[in-house]
Amino acid sequence: MYLQDIYVLNGPNLNLLGKREPHLYGHETLAGIEKRCHRVCSSLGLDLIFRQTNHEGQLVDWVHEAREHAIGIVINPAGYSFTSVALLDALKASELPVVEVHITNIHRRESIYQKSLVSLAALGVICGVGPLGYELAITSLADHLKSTPDRIAKIL
Repeated sequence: MYLQDIYVLNGPNLNLLGKREPHLYGHETLAGIEKRCHRVCSSLGLDLIFRQTNHEGQLVDWVHEAREHAIGIVINPAGYSFTSVALLDALKASELPVVEVHITNIHRRESIYQKSLVSLAALGVICGVGPLGYELAITSLADHLKSTPDRIAKIL
């Protein structure tokens, strides 16, 4: 059996996409983003595990689960990007390739949103391109996995 799962994990308040501050985050809902992610994963021959929580410990538990069941993680840690050493440690311990996503350009936001701890565990960070960032992150992760087949015997 070959691992083909990509975990796409979403942090706090992302369940409110489309309603919360649409001038910043747009009108797309998290369900719409999940559909986009399913489309891109399907086109790449990957399986998608897509989750959202408002609880830091739940995100950490999902990262631990991904360590055993996934080939990579795309994560939008939202507010935990800037505060969660626990999430950073879990991502580093996962030994999985990680791509961090932010819908907004965090570098154009208030200073408290400009330094992500999670970035220290990420191969790359995609921010400021809206929901498209998720699709780019999955594609980038798949491209990386093609060049590092040691984690899985066969992909794509």
